[in-house]
Amino acid sequence: MADKDIYSDLDQLGQQSAAPTSPDEAKLERVQNPHPDTLYLTRFVCPEFTSLCPVTGQPDFAHLVIDYAPSNWLVESKSLKLFLTSFRNHGSFHEDCTLKVGKEIASLLSPRWLRISGYWYPRGGIPIDVFWQTGDVPDGLYVPDTGVAPYRGRG
Repeated sequence: MADKDIYSDLDQLGQQSAAPTSPDEAKLERVQNPHPDTLYLTRFVCPEFTSLCPVTGQPDFAHLVIDYAPSNWLVESKSLKLFLTSFRNHGSFHEDCTLKVGKEIASLLSPRWLRISGYWYPRGGIPIDVFWQTGDVPDGLYVPDTGVAPYRGRG
């Protein structure tokens, strides 16, 4: 059984938590990596990410893939889910949303490496895909393809 004291500083894990109303209100949390000396990849996939167009207020939809090679910290997954949910009523362009998610996680964790891939569904007939990473992929790190096909419409 895990030592509950090591999780005592977490505000959301194991607690009922309301969804934050904006990314600025959301609180990403981290836990210690039990394997900080091992090079490995962690992947989070959010196939139903939503935000709002800052101009029209209409909803925008994306498929996010977040890959990172942890160092001393792991992102606590419940806090990540709440953070991603906080964008639902947030008006911002695709590039800003994608980079905000990636940079917030990178800032919190200081991972060996992080990449975020944002596959946005068409707005005005044009899909916008946004990619960002913190640097070169570390030697020896297995990074599988994101598995997300480019947008093809009905073709």
